[in-house]
Amino acid sequence: MKRPNILILYTDQQRWDALGVNGNDEIITPNLDALAARGCNFSHHFVQNPVCMPSRVSMFSSQYPSSLGITRMGVPVPEDTLTLPQALKQYGYRRANIGKLHFLPHANRDHTLPHPSYGFDHLEIADEPGVYEDAYRAWARARAPEQMDAISAGVPPGTRVWQEALGIEDDIVHRGDPKGRFDFAGPIPCAADDNLTHSAFVGERTIEFIRQARDEPFLCIAGFYSPHAPWIVPQSYLDLYDASALSIPSFPPEIDRQRPAAPDALYSDDQLRGARHGYYAMISEVDDYVGRILAALEACGKRDETIVVFTSDHGEWLGEHLRYGKGYPAPDVVSRVPLIIDAPGMPAGGEYEGLAEAVDIVPTLLELAAIPQPSIMQGESLAGVLRGDGDARRKDAALTEAAGWKSLRSPQFQYLIHIDGRECLWDLATDPGAYQDLAELREYQPELARCRKLLLTRLLAMERPLPRTWAY
Repeated sequence: MKRPNILILYTDQQRWDALGVNGNDEIITPNLDALAARGCNFSHHFVQNPVCMPSRVSMFSSQYPSSLGITRMGVPVPEDTLTLPQALKQYGYRRANIGKLHFLPHANRDHTLPHPSYGFDHLEIADEPGVYEDAYRAWARARAPEQMDAISAGVPPGTRVWQEALGIEDDIVHRGDPKGRFDFAGPIPCAADDNLTHSAFVGERTIEFIRQARDEPFLCIAGFYSPHAPWIVPQSYLDLYDASALSIPSFPPEIDRQRPAAPDALYSDDQLRGARHGYYAMISEVDDYVGRILAALEACGKRDETIVVFTSDHGEWLGEHLRYGKGYPAPDVVSRVPLIIDAPGMPAGGEYEGLAEAVDIVPTLLELAAIPQPSIMQGESLAGVLRGDGDARRKDAALTEAAGWKSLRSPQFQYLIHIDGRECLWDLATDPGAYQDLAELREYQPELARCRKLLLTRLLAMERPLPRTWAY
């Protein structure tokens, strides 16, 4: 049999509701909406960690962060970790990652040195836009050397400390000071040409990889940085939106009273709309390049023999709970992200409302490629769902975890337990924003006990003892 190609379109920090097909009538994502119409859209898909590095290695290895021992940022992924590209190696796949991978901390290393392969044949790593001397900066310099001072999103504070400690001087000007790297104030028109953005780099290089593919099947991961803040995006995508017409979150009265009156202050109405303006525009830019990538796949005659996956590593607070970014305690705006899978020969227009986890993606791809799932992997294949069998599998909860806490998402509730025993419980049927903690209320004690049991049974099911070599 000819095994299918696998194309993974992977964004950074994209909430589940930041797609038109997921009920957002303000965002412009025609190509991703069309992909969902052609494939299967998973409406309750959750990541296993609320920040980049642990979430990404968990997804690609189909192991929970606690099993990997990687529950927070800054932990390098061991090079012998079994991930999707390694699982595909013996089956003849050519394996590429273009753009963000984030298996290594990026603030304290020399990006001109070779990156560990992690099972890939082809790597063009660029974890941040224009911050380091990496594949993206080399690509941009070859096209417009005079615009190198316009492509950086800003140096992270940790990078600045490392460079100063070692006496490293960069040869380009970076945007703002270290705090500017975490600028959530609103949209920032890109100072470089539209075709020099990180998304343009990922899109163009992914298309080139697809065009060069020959007879062997391929795995290609297109690692977009967008819509991660700061929201730097070409003006042409900002012009798609009228910021004044964008909606803002609905806050409980006690939270709403904490918001400032000054129009330019964080969490004011104007600032919340501005944040959405930049965030949505970055997603529309990604959507544009998704359309170009899929058109190239079609033009090469490979569209009908390629599994296409679109997902993200975690969401974004986007002003809800008066917060920006991601992290603890991983409510839906952070842990619930898009998942669209379009596989050859599967029914079009499917939608699955049951719970799915990011650890389920790799087992799904392996089953669709007729490759056995390694026993160390902890996810469950979604292939039956893609075939139209809605009863193929039913998870009773999704787990998101980090150092010191674990969160369980059931169809109705989010349960959170901390290392010191403190518990929280939110009823998302009556409180979708998870503002009211019900853990202390007497009437919710039965549900609290049920969630504890769900978590304990999940932890038992996650165990993967080392294999025995004989009976004793």
